[in-house]
Amino acid sequence: MTTTIVKWGNSQGIRLPKVFLQDINISENDMVDVLIENEAIVIKKIYGKKHLTTKERLTDFYGRNIKDITKKQEEVDWGKSMGKEVW
Repeated sequence: MTTTIVKWGNSQGIRLPKVFLQDINISENDMVDVLIENEAIVIKKIYGKKHLTTKERLTDFYGRNIKDITKKQEEVDWGKSMGKEVW
């Protein structure tokens, strides 16, 4: 099969035929690994991994529970108005 690389936002992408994905048991929203092996792009399905919540992603990013690093938001006084701002 021949296909074309197309612009997709700030990246590029290709469309894969549904029959290709069905043959290897990959469906929409499945997680995959994309690798380069011997000058080829290889796509492999990831089994057993679930999509992370925002809280789980932030905990992974910061290396600790997100509740431990967030502060309660407080109002900030930026001084009196200096133009036509409406407060």
